[in-house]
Amino acid sequence: MPNPWTLVGATLPDGTRADLHLADGLLVDSAPAGATRVDADGLVALPGLVDLHTHLREPGQEAAETIATGTAAAARGGFTAVYAMANTTPTTDSAERVQQMRALAEGASTEVVVIGSVTRGLAGQELSSIAEMGAAGVTVFSDDGFSVPSAGLVRAAMEQMLPFDGVLAEHCQDQTLAGPSACCHEGTVSSDLALDGWPSIAESVVIARDVQIAAYLGARLHVCHVSTAEGVDVLRWAKARGVRVTAEVMPHHLLLTVDELRSGDTTYKVNPPLRPAEDVEAVRAALVDGTIDIVATDHAPHRAEDKAKPFPQAKPGMIAIEQALSTVVETLVKPGRLGWAEVAQKMSHAPARIGGLAHQGRPLAVGEPANLVLVDPSRRSVVDREASLSKGRNNPYHGRDLPDPVVATWWRGRQTWRA
Repeated sequence: MPNPWTLVGATLPDGTRADLHLADGLLVDSAPAGATRVDADGLVALPGLVDLHTHLREPGQEAAETIATGTAAAARGGFTAVYAMANTTPTTDSAERVQQMRALAEGASTEVVVIGSVTRGLAGQELSSIAEMGAAGVTVFSDDGFSVPSAGLVRAAMEQMLPFDGVLAEHCQDQTLAGPSACCHEGTVSSDLALDGWPSIAESVVIARDVQIAAYLGARLHVCHVSTAEGVDVLRWAKARGVRVTAEVMPHHLLLTVDELRSGDTTYKVNPPLRPAEDVEAVRAALVDGTIDIVATDHAPHRAEDKAKPFPQAKPGMIAIEQALSTVVETLVKPGRLGWAEVAQKMSHAPARIGGLAHQGRPLAVGEPANLVLVDPSRRSVVDREASLSKGRNNPYHGRDLPDPVVATWWRGRQTWRA
């Protein structure tokens, strides 16, 4: 059993103050004997954060990340649960591989929830064993990195998920609207740098296709990493019509713009790409008004040699999980656009609900699981990529002065990170 704790004078998301007592993996009503006392005066207690979109790389790509290093970084970022994307080697596309992944995750620093692929090997041709994985407890399916290429496959996949109310988490980029070397938002920067561009409509047309299929079937759709104003517009249209659609935005799309690419640093290559300032404002506003439901990370570590290539050939992706809360605080909490209750909703309660994880994202109340993160709203530091607990060094925030809010994280009453 984890050691007991008492957090004295913590501020809860609703602004009230309370002493929080942790024993036997739960929040209890009084200080347990022998509890370690933490002075939480001036600190905010949030339910443990839940990331619906993480790349842990293991099995098969352990040189870039392992479950141990990825979940250690997640705990440092305040997370107590992460959903592991299926683009491992081999792909998580069967119940057997789901169980193998779960076995690998024993001893991790957070709960690891396995995402199954939509198509075998992410090849976009034949459906994975969706019903079989659903029977094994998988709730979320994604070919992240690729859009499911045809409406027919999307329909067939959703029909297989309907009996257990599974959710298709779609990477929305129509590959036919950009060349094979597309690596930048299509616009002034791509033109100036002579880079092939991703047009913003590559995102919105896939969202438009999939929300209509979801509406027709009564199925669930989750839109990954929304990055454009056009994408937001389609989501707003679908939600107004009662479509069962949810959506996420990534920390880097809340803070960074396409102008970062002028540095030539391939750390800033990501899919979907960084966008102009007007798109950044559109996704911020959509998160605030609920059109976008949650913040997820798309934590994507890579080996240094995979980034040390010309921009079109470098692998896309950034490490993001340690600074996810930092960017939300910087872009939305500090300016007064979100309060701590909204942060808890968008980074804990809602992602757990979308992913069907009943014991995460719970209120900080007696009898609930002791999954929580203690936050110092005033704490800041200069980001140092070499200090990351992830194996990845492709950190887009390196050298930036940002909030550094996470003081400590507890998962099932066990402290998994302390500043």
